[in-house]
Amino acid sequence: MCYYYSMKTLRQYTQEARENGTAIGHFNISNIEALNGIVKAAQKLNVPVVIGVSEGERDFIGVNQVSALVRSLRQKLNHPIFLNADHTYSFERVKEAIDAGFDMVITDHAGADIQANIDFTRQAVQYAKEVNERRATGADKDALGYPAEVLVEAEIGYIGKSSKVMDGVPAEIPLDEHGNIALSALTTPEDAAKFVRETGIDLLAPAVGNIHGIVKGAQPKLNIERIAQIAASTDVPLVLHGASGIGNDELAAAVKAGISMVHYNTELRVAYRNAVRDYIAENPNEVAPYKFLATSVDAVEKVVEEKLRVMNHL
Repeated sequence: MCYYYSMKTLRQYTQEARENGTAIGHFNISNIEALNGIVKAAQKLNVPVVIGVSEGERDFIGVNQVSALVRSLRQKLNHPIFLNADHTYSFERVKEAIDAGFDMVITDHAGADIQANIDFTRQAVQYAKEVNERRATGADKDALGYPAEVLVEAEIGYIGKSSKVMDGVPAEIPLDEHGNIALSALTTPEDAAKFVRETGIDLLAPAVGNIHGIVKGAQPKLNIERIAQIAASTDVPLVLHGASGIGNDELAAAVKAGISMVHYNTELRVAYRNAVRDYIAENPNEVAPYKFLATSVDAVEKVVEEKLRVMNHL
């Protein structure tokens, strides 16, 4: 039997985070160096962690390959390391990730109208439910070592798409007079409750003043009051996307208001890039990848540890 089954499930961890006023860290990767840095930080602090891979990141690493990597680490270390198919735009790719043994998948039709988003997400939830039932009864013999249950998260409200450093907020996202995202662009408690009720999702990622990527100069501020309102109107854990660039005090306030999982990508990419760049600049004749890439593992670990400490009150 897989070690996975001797530990708590991702659903249990997210429920505990919601009850305890903490949050699970979700960190995206493009390669094994970032994965190792994240896992080292999670082990050091003895907290669960979710590894995220977008469609582009999955294509680069390989869907089945990243699934095997994460499952092998989970089994070897007996540590709660989970895998999420981040921002998935079609049912075919939802099915691909679930069938490959991912613990979680995020449907993303946030740019569409709410009904189209509900219809797409409902389809994903139904497929996940069918797979979960087969695995629970042992009917799915190919699922040995796969999660006993796969969760579905959905995003509601548009917060951009790029995990990169930007000169400003994308033009299609309205701002208020203070440079923060306008109230009209935020998810309402009513829409959040409707979305959860009509889709049956396990986690919800609302638009609460957050944005994917880092904005040079001044990152828009989160609307902490709106987070609390949505948390009160729904009965599922809330997820904060686009946390890169957000200060630790603001992160702590978001978790206190009801955020149970927090996504980081851009900050890790910047730390990774800078570490490798600096090492090569100082050692221009070095050609062994395992030497200059080792610096990226340390850089990613440092960022992840800092964020996990805030999320878990450590």
